[in-house]
Amino acid sequence: MNKGKHQGRTRAQESSNAIERMYITMRHLFNRGFYKPMGVSGETLREALLLLRPEIYGSVAEEKAELEGLLYVIDRLPQGIEECTYINLTSDEGYGSSHFKPIIPPKRRRNCYRIDEEQMNIEVTRGRSEIYDILTHLTFLFVESHKISNRVLIDEQGTTTRDWIKLEKAVLSTKKLTQKEREIAITHTANILGRTFSKLTQVYSDFATPTQPERLLHIVYWLGKLAIEEQVNSNKRTVTFSPVLRERLGHHIHGEIWADNIKQVLEKHGLLEKPIHIISANMHSVMNSLFAPIALKSELSKKSIFEVYEDLSQGKNKALRNKVEKLALQNGMIYIPDHSGTNIDVQIFDTSKIDLEKTDLEVTSKSKSSEQPVIFVMDYAFGEQAYETMDELLKPIKINGNNAHLNVESISIMGKAGILEGGKGDIMIPSAHIFEGTADNYPFKNELSKSDIEDQGIDVYEGAMITVLGTSLQNKEILKFFYNSTWNVIGLEMEGAHYQKAIQAASRVRGNINEKVKVRYAYYASDNPLETGSTLASGGLGTSGVKPTYLITRQILKQIFN
Repeated sequence: MNKGKHQGRTRAQESSNAIERMYITMRHLFNRGFYKPMGVSGETLREALLLLRPEIYGSVAEEKAELEGLLYVIDRLPQGIEECTYINLTSDEGYGSSHFKPIIPPKRRRNCYRIDEEQMNIEVTRGRSEIYDILTHLTFLFVESHKISNRVLIDEQGTTTRDWIKLEKAVLSTKKLTQKEREIAITHTANILGRTFSKLTQVYSDFATPTQPERLLHIVYWLGKLAIEEQVNSNKRTVTFSPVLRERLGHHIHGEIWADNIKQVLEKHGLLEKPIHIISANMHSVMNSLFAPIALKSELSKKSIFEVYEDLSQGKNKALRNKVEKLALQNGMIYIPDHSGTNIDVQIFDTSKIDLEKTDLEVTSKSKSSEQPVIFVMDYAFGEQAYETMDELLKPIKINGNNAHLNVESISIMGKAGILEGGKGDIMIPSAHIFEGTADNYPFKNELSKSDIEDQGIDVYEGAMITVLGTSLQNKEILKFFYNSTWNVIGLEMEGAHYQKAIQAASRVRGNINEKVKVRYAYYASDNPLETGSTLASGGLGTSGVKPTYLITRQILKQIFN
């Protein structure tokens, strides 16, 4: 018994070391300014990733190709990156006003620019976490590309298999493929990837885009082609970091511009003196909770409020959304789209202009208009960026040479996280955040508790949560260790410790905001990384995330108003 237990822990320790090595290596490569992912400089990263075998990348360490992981990564990188030999990470360096058209990955808001046939620029404005995210995905992509070339190269001169020649013909063909031609190409590709025909047919449409229906073939071909070039001609792919990015990183440049702009808007509308409640959430749940009951009376006569929220979350119901947004903008909502590069949009609600009795939030206290709070909703930050934005936001603003402090009464953070007990759509209420790779821990009094959200048909868990360095670096062994050890971790996310670090500094050390500021944290589960088939790579939540999102949002609003 003991022996098994001991071996289990050593695998967790190995994984933990691998994560640490990856971070140290990535920082080193960033300081150096460039590296070749499949060369000597990228070796530590590759080895650590293969040792770690993160859940999200599935079978990355096996010979067969990993398809779900590939889809997860491709959705977070710019279209066409598989064709590029040079990948350049830059800061916001003015490409926005050039002829280059920004390419925005579907699952990550970041501007990327295809400079020429060989080069892709990726703009990094959200700090270190974003660099870690991109480098881990690229490492995975290049490891997969070498699996392809290893299967199709016959000799050192670059002779390739018949399957490869047939795939090349299909990809380079300028005419649209017929169903028959497509199936022939899939047969050859399945052979190259070591996967079945049915598996490839099944994921084929997930990769397709309106402009590139045969995208899976295209990705496999280009990944393989560049890996063959590397192996035969030593023409290695290179990742570079621009000098401006290296100089700016860690200086809160984007966060400061973002926060200053917001404080100016608050001052312009005379809202600086009012009690402010900050909520980090998406851009719809607070607005819909406040205004859907007023704007959509006829829909509510036929459906429950949660069914209406579900309709609002679907892309096809744009008219319904516009109705709610229009009413919100007429009744005290100010929308501030981001132009600072943080990619964090903001909504400000002056609640003195909202008839709260018409909402369904059971508001009891009738406060005088001057005391009615301002609700400040900021979109999700990304990893370490949470510290930068919250830290800058809580600093006082200079008015006529004097410091004016924000009257922040509460800060609520809601988001999605991986759960270790329970399943997709459940809710987690943290009592402390632990920062992965360190013993740093941030306990706090959470104003939200299990009893606030129970009995709504959704399971609720309470306990410590771990703030991870990147979602794509977790494996079962590490997670089991956290779950089974005395840390009693219930879930993992990427921002909690960073937010809490900024809140504690502002309230307890720097005196920028009230020491007794109330904090609320709640997350709903987007995946269970301990369950095979339930990781993030298995696809999104669909509408199952709607109910937990709104249960949390409504509870936060009830606490603010009462």
